[in-house]
Amino acid sequence: MKAQLRFVGVGGQGVILAGEILAAAKIEAGGYGIKASTYTSQVRGGPTKVDIILDDKDILYPYANEGEIDFMLATAQISYEQFKDGVKEGGIIVIEPNLVRASEEDRKRWRIYEIPIITIAKEEVGNVITQSVVALGVAVGMSGCIDEAAVRDEMLSTVPEKVKAANEKAYVLGLKYAKELMK
Repeated sequence: MKAQLRFVGVGGQGVILAGEILAAAKIEAGGYGIKASTYTSQVRGGPTKVDIILDDKDILYPYANEGEIDFMLATAQISYEQFKDGVKEGGIIVIEPNLVRASEEDRKRWRIYEIPIITIAKEEVGNVITQSVVALGVAVGMSGCIDEAAVRDEMLSTVPEKVKAANEKAYVLGLKYAKELMK
């Protein structure tokens, strides 16, 4: 099954790292995964985008097809506005409601869900830096495109030992919030 996902935000929010983990998890699970990142020359604060393609077959083109993206997660208004049109009609867009506003027109075009990713990381996990892992859990839970355990294992293999517990909690919370919305 082919899935095309997009994470957008600003530099420093960890969207590119989340995309790398997702692609690597698919490869570890025996499939094919690739991520293609776009970011401005600003290291922090500039628009960032990562497209992730997951498939059971060879991936012949490394970029998501504009207008065919199944799922997008946005944690910054500037990136949301710049990259939302790549999502297919009726596709899922998750927005961080403290930082992103969707218009009524957008809500008619896509299935938009609001999940306070940064608040969850800050208040429930206790570490705002885990926001990208909360987002990763949300993406996996809502898209259903990859085995949850495979992503968890890949994520835990990439983080330092001292933050594994916080990141595992962040991932589980992301899954939980996603599944509650998808009921």
